[in-house]
Amino acid sequence: MKKTYLTPILSAVLLTATAITAPSCINDLDISSIDPQSSSSFDQQGTFVKQYALLGLTGQKGLAGTPDLDGQDEGESGFYRTVFNCNELPTDECVWVWQDNVDIPQFTSIAWNSSSQRTEWAYVRLGYNITQMNFFLDQIADKTDEESLRQRAEVRFLRALHYWYFLDLFGKAPFKEHFDNELPTEKNGQELYNYIAQELEASEDDLYEPGQAPFGRADKAANWLLHARLCLNAEVYTGTPDWENARAYANKVIQSGAYELCNDYRLMFMADNDQNPDAMKEIIFPIRQDGMKTRNYGGATYLICGTRTGGMPHMGTTNGWSCLVARKALIDKFFPEGNVPMIPENVQIPGQEEFADDEAIDAWDEQYGVRTIDLIAAAGDDRAMFYSGAGGGRRTLFPEAITGFQSGLSIVKWQNIRSDGAATSHTEYPDTDIPLLRLAEAYLTRAEASYRLNDTESAWQDICTLRNSRQCSVMPAPGEITEDYLIDEWAREFYLEGRRRSDLVRFGRFTSGTYLWDWKGGTREGKAVSEIYNRFPIPDTDLNNNPNLTQNEGY
Repeated sequence: MKKTYLTPILSAVLLTATAITAPSCINDLDISSIDPQSSSSFDQQGTFVKQYALLGLTGQKGLAGTPDLDGQDEGESGFYRTVFNCNELPTDECVWVWQDNVDIPQFTSIAWNSSSQRTEWAYVRLGYNITQMNFFLDQIADKTDEESLRQRAEVRFLRALHYWYFLDLFGKAPFKEHFDNELPTEKNGQELYNYIAQELEASEDDLYEPGQAPFGRADKAANWLLHARLCLNAEVYTGTPDWENARAYANKVIQSGAYELCNDYRLMFMADNDQNPDAMKEIIFPIRQDGMKTRNYGGATYLICGTRTGGMPHMGTTNGWSCLVARKALIDKFFPEGNVPMIPENVQIPGQEEFADDEAIDAWDEQYGVRTIDLIAAAGDDRAMFYSGAGGGRRTLFPEAITGFQSGLSIVKWQNIRSDGAATSHTEYPDTDIPLLRLAEAYLTRAEASYRLNDTESAWQDICTLRNSRQCSVMPAPGEITEDYLIDEWAREFYLEGRRRSDLVRFGRFTSGTYLWDWKGGTREGKAVSEIYNRFPIPDTDLNNNPNLTQNEGY
């Protein structure tokens, strides 16, 4: 069996964690102890910090070299990047243009199988992180001081979050609650749903009051919002809807008054979103990122570098990967009439060497209204953070084939630029934190749940509240709140934030022929795919090594 060692991770606040000192098996990973002489005592604070570091780091040296998991691509196998890819790359929002990369054609067209490496990366990472959390919780099980109780509650929340990802992606989980030598058992959808709900309820009282936690740590509002998300998807997970509790928990987040909608959308995705009070007031639970202390190839680096190419203006990074672009279906959400500002086809674009700086690119783009600020104005929506200008080459809205970075408009929502205009000192690896949970989700959850409960008036009010905060020039009438409107509003608010597949599945549109998008099913116009793809397969490697597990239907 493969061996991997759980050695210390350097956290964003430079606290090292004590290594785990007992074995466990997940996906044929025999997680062995390090030399006990090198870790003779349990460092509670360091190990606690490590539980949060697991969300944003992949190993011991930052970029690469000492990964958490042997046999995995360290840059590809971090928590956020793996779950993001599963929830975004197969959807109507974006496409990874380098189609020769492993599993990318299958993710683009929704055609993976049980040997898929990318689904295995997500599965293994979730299991590894849960193993770390089980170890920590076992170590402090008997402690009753206030700080230990709070830390236990926070790590139980983090574990519940990871089990939610298992439930959402795979429909079940290899389940363990303690750090021991036993193989994980399997919890099915209903069992796992009940467990997550119970864990969230049990940990709630010991968490910080809403808005009182240090930025980056979980509070009661984060707990309630995850519970609302769980209930919103109850019918998918268990066969029985629970719109009432989805609305109730979302309402608790809103009514707490601890958080407010940000009136400048872009601020939440900039390099100082952990310092700007206008951004921080909406962000409930972020993954902390720092261009020096948490350098990695997932997280904010992935989101910013992946959506940039050399020659683009206002890149905020020296490391454009030229990978992720928007699908036409996403652009259509902001420009339903097809009036997308584009460079006219008969206009010759100057050579890139003629664009000496950002000002020169902006000046050329301005004459055709293809800067990001022009697209925002044309859409009448602050969230339309796209770029269709000349920097980096002419883009195509609906290409005949996916051939490179120009095979779609650029998404510039994620930025490594400060809101105050000051330059960030980390131009290769971003400082931008990832808002994993933010208040807008509570408003859209309450709106959708109200709509499902035939309370269209309340749904309309929440939609208008959200859209007003995004400076939208057009507001829907109450009668315009439909399933079509709601699923489109989820995309407009949360595109490229790692949740789209989950929403499409809930609305019954991920695999069906009732809603198509470019390259769904492997065709330019899109086509229906098998319903088996509403869940990802359990990796063959885990099935072969754990008789307690079963494969999802159809794989």
